[in-house]
Amino acid sequence: MSKFTGARLGELFIRYRFLFQVSFDAICWALGLSVAALFRFDFVITDVPWGAVASFAVLAAAVHTLVGFRFGLFVHRWAYGAFEEVAATVKSVGVTTVIVVLVNLVLPVGGRALPLSVAASSAFVALFFMMVGRFAWRVRLDRCSRAEADREPIVIVGAGYAGRRIVASMLKAGPYEPVALLDDNPDLRNLRVKGVSVLGSTDDLGTVAKLTGATKVLIASPSASGETLRAITAKADRSSVEIYVLPAVHELIGSVGLSDIRPIEEEDLLGRRALHLDIDSVADYLTGRRVLVTGAGGSIGSELCRQIHRFAPSELIMLDRDESALQAVQISIEGRGLLDSRNLVVGCIRDADRMREVFDEHRPEVVFHAAALKHLPLLEMHPEEGWKTNVWGTQNMLDLAGRYGVDRFVNISTDKAAEPTSVLGLTKRFAERLTAQASLDHSGVYLSVRFGNVLGSRGSVIPLFRSQIEAGGPVTVTDPDVTRFLMTIPEACELVIQAGALDRDGQVLVLDMGEPVRIDDLARRLIAESPRKVDIVYTGLRAGEKLHEVLFSPEEQPTDSGHELIAAVDVPPLTAASARMADPFAVGSLIDLSEVPNQEPLGDSPIGAPSVDPAVEA
Repeated sequence: MSKFTGARLGELFIRYRFLFQVSFDAICWALGLSVAALFRFDFVITDVPWGAVASFAVLAAAVHTLVGFRFGLFVHRWAYGAFEEVAATVKSVGVTTVIVVLVNLVLPVGGRALPLSVAASSAFVALFFMMVGRFAWRVRLDRCSRAEADREPIVIVGAGYAGRRIVASMLKAGPYEPVALLDDNPDLRNLRVKGVSVLGSTDDLGTVAKLTGATKVLIASPSASGETLRAITAKADRSSVEIYVLPAVHELIGSVGLSDIRPIEEEDLLGRRALHLDIDSVADYLTGRRVLVTGAGGSIGSELCRQIHRFAPSELIMLDRDESALQAVQISIEGRGLLDSRNLVVGCIRDADRMREVFDEHRPEVVFHAAALKHLPLLEMHPEEGWKTNVWGTQNMLDLAGRYGVDRFVNISTDKAAEPTSVLGLTKRFAERLTAQASLDHSGVYLSVRFGNVLGSRGSVIPLFRSQIEAGGPVTVTDPDVTRFLMTIPEACELVIQAGALDRDGQVLVLDMGEPVRIDDLARRLIAESPRKVDIVYTGLRAGEKLHEVLFSPEEQPTDSGHELIAAVDVPPLTAASARMADPFAVGSLIDLSEVPNQEPLGDSPIGAPSVDPAVEA
C-alpha cells in the first residue's frame, strides 16, 4: 500500500471514526458468537443455530454501541488503541456480555436460542478480535505518522521513561531519526521501543555510532549526574559525535519533548542538583528590607542582585567601582540602563569616608559583601593591593555595619582561604577572621560563605578557553592534572542567599561544590565543539597556585548547618589591630595567622586606607 493510500485511509478513518468503530466492533461480535458456536457444536456447521447466532450478534452489537457511548468509546475521547480506549472496550464488552447472557436466560428453556456457554464464551473471542484490530490499526497509524526520511541518525542514551518518550516523539516528527538505544541496565538489553533496539551499554557508544552512521548522541536522562555526563561525553568526543542532553529534572516543565533537547553545556558537566530554597526563611530577612550588595557589577554580585530582587526588598542598593558594570546590572534587572536611581552607588570600599556616606544615606539592614580583588597572579605581583581591598576594605564594611546596626552581614569568601598558599587566599582568610571578630563585637549575624570557582565569571577559564579556541589556539592549561571546584553562578548565589538565612553567627559556611573537575577535561570538551584542530599547551602552575584546591583547612571540623548542601566551620576571630600588625608588603611571605596575637581593637573608627582607584570586582 502506498504512503498516499495509507494517508488517505487515515483521513477517512478520522472523518468517519464512529462508523468505522461501530461497524468493526459489530463484526467482532458476529465473529465471536460464530466461533464460540462452532466450538460448542464440534465444528459441525449444520448443528449450529445460525439464526440465533445472527439475532444475538445484532443484539450484542446494539448493546455494545449504546454501552460504548456511555463509557466514551465512540466519542473520540482517546487515541485509537490507547490504554484508556482499550480499558473502555473491555468494560463495554463486559457489560454487553452480561446483558446477552441475561436475555438468553429469560428465554424458555425449551426454546433457548443459544447454549449459555456460547453466549458467555463469545465475549472473549469478540474481545480478542477487537484487540487485534486496534493493535494493527495503531501500528499502521504510527507508521503513517512517522516523519519522512532524510533525517539525521541519532543514538539515544537511556531507555527509561524519558528515552522512550523521546523515541516516540522523534519517530513522528523532527529532524532526527533514532537508530539505536544504549543503556547500562542489563535488564534492558533486549528491549525494543517502537522498533528501535537497545544495542548495548554506554561503553559501546563508539561502535554503535559507527555501525548506525549516527552523528549525534542524545543523553535522555534528566537525572544524570555530572560524573555520568562527563564519562559519556568523553566517549562521545572520542567518537567525534555531537552531544545533546535533556534539561535536569527540576528544569523541566511538564512532560519531556523534542523542544527540550539542547546541546550539552559546561554547566551540565558539573552536576545536576535541584536546589530548594527555604523561601520562608529567605523572605523573612530579605523581603521589605534594605539590602546592600558590594561588588554589585561583578559576576557574583550581579547575580546576587538579580536573585535578591525577586524577594522584593524595600531597597536594593548596588555598590561598585565600575559604573558600566552598574549599568549592565540595572539593565538585567529593570530592562533599562538610565542610571537614574540613588540605589546605584559608585564607590570604592577602600574609601572609608565614602562608605560612611553610603551607610548614612541608605541605612542598610542586610549587607552582602562581594567586592574583592580576585585574580591570583596579579595579587602575587601586587600583594599590597589585595591587602588594601580584601582586608581593609572588608574591615571598613564591617565597622560601618556594626556602627549602623546591620542585622545580617554576609562576607563572600573563596576556597583559596582554606590552607592559603597565595596572597588572594591569605587576604580572604583575613577577611573571614575579621568577620568572625565582628560577630563578637556587634549585634546581628556576621558570617562568611566560602565556595570555589564559578563557571563563566569574568576572567574564569571558560571565557578564556572559548576566546583561545576562536583564535585557533593554543588553549593554555597550567597542568594536565590540575582540578578545581566549579559551580554555576546562579547555583552559587542561590546557596549564598540560603546561607545568609542561617543563624551561624561568626562561622564560615562552606558550600557543597560536588566533585572537583579536571580543567584539562573541560578544555578538551570545548575543543571538541570546534570544527578545527586546536592544541593544548601546558604552562605550569603559577606562583601561589595549588594543583588541587580544598574546601577545609586540616584543623577545621565541618558541622551540620541545617542545610544539606552547606557545612559550617569555626574560624578563629582576628581583631583589626592584630591584622594591622601584618605589613601589607610582606603579605607575599604568607604570615602564619596562628602566630598573630589577637589584640583589642584600637578605637572605634573605620580603618582608613589610601583612596586608590584600581578596579574592584567581585
